[in-house]
Amino acid sequence: MLTNFFDGITSYAAAFRHISKHGLWVYVLLPGLLTILIAVGVFGAAWGLSDNIGDVLDNLWKWDTGRNVVEKIAQVFGGLLVLAFSVIIFKQLVLVIASPFMSFLSEKVERQLMGQESASGFTIAQAISDVVRGLRIAIRNLFREITATIFLLLLGLFPLFTPFTTFLVFVLQAYYAGFGNLDFALERRFRYRESVAFVRSNRMLAIGNGAVYLLLLMTLIGFLVALPVGVVAATLETNKRLHNR
Repeated sequence: MLTNFFDGITSYAAAFRHISKHGLWVYVLLPGLLTILIAVGVFGAAWGLSDNIGDVLDNLWKWDTGRNVVEKIAQVFGGLLVLAFSVIIFKQLVLVIASPFMSFLSEKVERQLMGQESASGFTIAQAISDVVRGLRIAIRNLFREITATIFLLLLGLFPLFTPFTTFLVFVLQAYYAGFGNLDFALERRFRYRESVAFVRSNRMLAIGNGAVYLLLLMTLIGFLVALPVGVVAATLETNKRLHNR
């Protein structure tokens, strides 16, 4: 299991080498610009809602006793809730909107690994199919991730569990981020349920891939390249497992 986890992490170095070797930077930078536009919209809206969420939570407490403590907890919890939801929605929205580009990039990388330089041509029908599949995966993962995140954040209100829940929220986010990246390589072979089964059996690979993806999002340059590089890294590792190489 740990081997899969470290494979997910170290595959990013291989992804950068592959991108440089085959001159794929144009496929990396264009989705990066799209990522910025989505981030501005999602996190801008979240910033405006953060205080409102805290006020709503605070108003649920109808008693004067302990109100100061409740206000502080409500503001902190509201901020964490909005931040967590923003990251979740941002990840899934990027995966859906960028799915035609990422599917094309993943296929191109796989064909290069097989010695075929060109990928199949871009078509509107295929783009729609990619978006529909991406939307289905995103909706499934969105509800599961939000439910688990709310539970962990509530558990984190107890100081004893706070350090553990913070770590578990990151692992949860990493898993679903890696899930999305892996699916771009799986969609050409597997149906929806088969892809879910593959990721479950390789969950540590997904977590390793997603962990680096999230860390890249926290840096300026990394933010621009996180998704396409993560998809290339996932494609390289998925290809190894599917072909037993």
